[in-house]
Amino acid sequence: MGVGRNALLWSSRNTWLREQVPRLPFVRRAVLRFMPGESLDSALDVAREFGRRGLPTTFTHLGENVGSQADAGAVVRQYMDALDRVAEAGVDSEISVKPTHLGLDLDPGLASDNLLRLARAASERRNWLWIDMESSAYVEGTLQLYRRALEASPNVGVCLQAYLRRTANDIEQLLPLTPSIRLVKGAYREPAGLAFGKKAAIDRNYLELSERLLAERGAGRLRRFAVATHDLGLVSRVAAAATAAGLPPNEAYEVQMLYGIRQADQFGLAASGQPTRCLVAYGPAWYPWYMRRLAERPANVGFVLRNLFSR
Repeated sequence: MGVGRNALLWSSRNTWLREQVPRLPFVRRAVLRFMPGESLDSALDVAREFGRRGLPTTFTHLGENVGSQADAGAVVRQYMDALDRVAEAGVDSEISVKPTHLGLDLDPGLASDNLLRLARAASERRNWLWIDMESSAYVEGTLQLYRRALEASPNVGVCLQAYLRRTANDIEQLLPLTPSIRLVKGAYREPAGLAFGKKAAIDRNYLELSERLLAERGAGRLRRFAVATHDLGLVSRVAAAATAAGLPPNEAYEVQMLYGIRQADQFGLAASGQPTRCLVAYGPAWYPWYMRRLAERPANVGFVLRNLFSR
């Protein structure tokens, strides 16, 4: 893991920086590269525009590690409002939630109750709920939440991280449940014993996990498979693996990317017939999320510096 990425991941967890950096005007301008704004209205505006261009969306209200039951309840209400307004607007927008944003640090039972409430609400509206994966300390608790949520609704998916060494086993444990899986590379700082550190090793594991998931998708034991990466070379390799397995890529998986990253490629993939979905983040608690986005590709720091010296 490079020095630049380490520094950015450290910065994402620093309490003083979390309080001070969001006040800087140039940072607030720069973050708009990765999110349309802090309000649900801004996310809905994007969903309408992108929907007209054939690109559905997923909403995530930024935040994590809430400090009270009341705070967790407010997050649930935010997502319930999003589900209602998505239904009213008639746009194809799912929701994606972090377990610690629902109270996992406080009480796993509280987080489970909150997650089940959202899963049922999404299902009632014929919508979908994704569970984000956080750092390795939360993997086991998140998977337990996912198993409970699947009992309430099949319209629930979970994110797994290819840089974690345990992920292949986690997939095997989930397959009997006919899960839905979003596969990402991973964006947290982890000990070497838990995670692959080199890009080549992460890419290799990502492809191997994808081949496993494609086989299960072809056998009908995987409900949805989301290839969630901005690495177009890796996306092409997954497409080749699907074709080699006799699966049309546009039926075997969907591509998921973040708002503002390879946006033109997202529209191009969707126009080509490859199911593609754009994750749209919003909310005031964007600092740690934003620093992890920069850490995924430290060259993005140049964009921030250009904003510093721009008018």
